[in-house]
Amino acid sequence: MKSISSKLKEELEALESWMSVRRYSNQTISCYLSTLTVFFEYFSSYAPSEITKEQVNQFNIHYILQKKLSASYQSQFVNALKLFYRVHSINRIEVENLIRPKKPFQLPKVISSEEVAQIINATNNLKHKCMLSIIYSGGLRRGELLNLTITDIDSKRMLILIRQGKGMKDRVVPLSLVVLEMLRTYYTAYKPKQYLFEGKNGGRYSERSINLVFKKAVRVSGIKKLINLHILRHSYATHLMEAGTNLRYIQELLGHKSSRTTQIYTHVSTHEINKISSPIDKLNLKK
Repeated sequence: MKSISSKLKEELEALESWMSVRRYSNQTISCYLSTLTVFFEYFSSYAPSEITKEQVNQFNIHYILQKKLSASYQSQFVNALKLFYRVHSINRIEVENLIRPKKPFQLPKVISSEEVAQIINATNNLKHKCMLSIIYSGGLRRGELLNLTITDIDSKRMLILIRQGKGMKDRVVPLSLVVLEMLRTYYTAYKPKQYLFEGKNGGRYSERSINLVFKKAVRVSGIKKLINLHILRHSYATHLMEAGTNLRYIQELLGHKSSRTTQIYTHVSTHEINKISSPIDKLNLKK
């Protein structure tokens, strides 16, 4: 592919600044810019104002679908393109009419409370055990955990303050007494200065490192399922639902904007499903 023009590079840099000022997450900024770069390289002989809706569809068919890229990548591409054209006031394409792929309905992966315990107990490192425990105990996202500072732990009110979570919203989740005792031991041993969990040289603990911590814990635990760190958040929500917690409370704890997002956990909860007996149980089968 040909490289993009210097003018287009400036426009992408301007978009990056626009997103940064509005506090888009680093991950979103990076994804949008890389997706747009691929798209504009594909049509390197055209200026953005010359690209038509038909060419956008052509990119969808001959690049995204041919390479068998995911529906989420396609949605991300549409979101990025809409934002680029809106920010730069380019009206060549009616961006609001760009078609998104139909989103497949997928149930979140969930593990049992016993498996959660296996994973947390599989690490002997106190810092690592605290990190995994907090994610599960409060249903935190990875970034929310890593952004926690020392003052976000309110032991008097028994709350964890999550600042600027997804959607730039603050929220609080209950602080478990078990986690509090664990954190007190951790703080005495590690004495973090700013962030609750810091890297070897100080500063925010890295996303890559916490992912590796989880992968190692799963391996040591002996669990063979293909799972990632986010499964602790999914399992937290599902286990709350199975314990009879009101859906509205779970929505607030997870920081979901819409209750429809939270309702997906009703599909994976076994609380009522396990009460249903299969018709085969009533058959007189030979043993």
